[in-house]
Amino acid sequence: MSKFNDFLNEQLNDPEFRAEYEALEPEYAVIQAIIDARKASGLTQKELSRRTGIAQADISKLENGSANPSIRTLKRLAAGMGMTVKIEFEPLSNQQSQV
Repeated sequence: MSKFNDFLNEQLNDPEFRAEYEALEPEYAVIQAIIDARKASGLTQKELSRRTGIAQADISKLENGSANPSIRTLKRLAAGMGMTVKIEFEPLSNQQSQV
């Protein structure tokens, strides 16, 4: 993983690459939040599928970034894990607002 991190850090020196990388951060944050919540609930994808009625293959697609969940789907996933969804908007930092 160190080689990847070294490569990524080198690429992030390119302003165009950095902008594209940072633009994808919210999508990756949602993916990671789904995975983290499922694991914290002690559920497999198959178990979450049974609880929510969402196909295990669709949960897999969400977790590997092949699909974008709707808010309705996020709410179903959260309910299946005994959780709720919280979405926040945050002000841009000065650097981001200039992009």
